[in-house]
Amino acid sequence: MPLLIIPVLLALAVIVLIPVGIIQRYRAGTSRQKARGWLATLNLAGLSLSTVLFLLAAVITSIWVPEVLTYTAAGLAGGGALGLIGLWLTKWEPGLDDLHYTPNRALVFTITLVVTARVLYGLWRSWESWRAGLSGDAWFVAAGLAGAMAAGAVVLGYYFVFWLGVRRRLRRHAARRIRRI
Repeated sequence: MPLLIIPVLLALAVIVLIPVGIIQRYRAGTSRQKARGWLATLNLAGLSLSTVLFLLAAVITSIWVPEVLTYTAAGLAGGGALGLIGLWLTKWEPGLDDLHYTPNRALVFTITLVVTARVLYGLWRSWESWRAGLSGDAWFVAAGLAGAMAAGAVVLGYYFVFWLGVRRRLRRHAARRIRRI
C-alpha cells in the first residue's frame, strides 16, 4: 500500500508546482536578456521539431475530430502574428559588443495566461474525460480538443517567430559591428 502513495504524492507535487513554474516563466520572460546566437538557434531547432510533431498530431487527430487541423493552423498563424508584434514591442538595446532585449510585459503576460488556461483546461478535461469514459459518454473526449490544440499552436507560433526575429536581429547587430571595425 505505501508504494501506491508515492506516485500519487509525486503527481500532486507536480500539480502544486505548476503555478510556481508559470510565475517563474513570466519573471524570466520579462527580464532584460542578452541575445545569444547559440540559444536562438537551439530554441529554433527545438521549436521547429515541436511544431512539426504538433502538426503531425493534428493531422492524425483530424481523422476523428475534423476541425482540429484547421484550428491548429489558425493558432499557428495567430501565434506567428503575435510573435511579430512581440518583436516590434520588444525593447532592443544594442551595445558595442552585445545586444540586449527586454520583451513586452503585456504580451508575455498574455502568452502566460494562454499557457495557464491551457494547463488548467487540460487538467479539467482529463478529469472529465476519465469520468465520461466510465459512464460511456465518448462524445466528451473529442469536445474542446480543437480549441486546446489551437491554444498550444498559438504559443508555438509566437515563440518560433520571436526566436527567429531574435536570431535575425543578432545577425544584423554582428554585421554592423564588423563594419565599424
